[in-house]
Amino acid sequence: MKILRVEPEKSPEIVDMEGTLEALQAAVGGYIEAVYPWDDPVAIVCNDDGKFNGMQPNRALYNEDGEIMDIIAGTFLIVGLTDDNFAELSDELAEKYAALFGTPEAFLRSGDRILVFPMGPDPDTCPF
Repeated sequence: MKILRVEPEKSPEIVDMEGTLEALQAAVGGYIEAVYPWDDPVAIVCNDDGKFNGMQPNRALYNEDGEIMDIIAGTFLIVGLTDDNFAELSDELAEKYAALFGTPEAFLRSGDRILVFPMGPDPDTCPF
């Protein structure tokens, strides 16, 4: 199935992978957790223990006011949804979420706040 893979410090990548539990777990490096922060028929599939087992912070999730709601640690996937299962992403949704997560982010703790900084181009895809 076609999904969007988002790795720390890299641009999102549309990939084709099996939709099995084992394939999803391998892609995120452990037990999976599904998160449903949007009205679109998509889910974030991430490592259930990513924050607790030292995975690198990857991307922030923001509310409608631009405030950080959560930070996803480690590689995560954006998958489509059916009534009862994960599914392939449509081209439209793949493009939408590739744009949303297109800029890698860096994180810095300052007191009781976490600051988020956009990173430069992915060195693997930068033409210069």
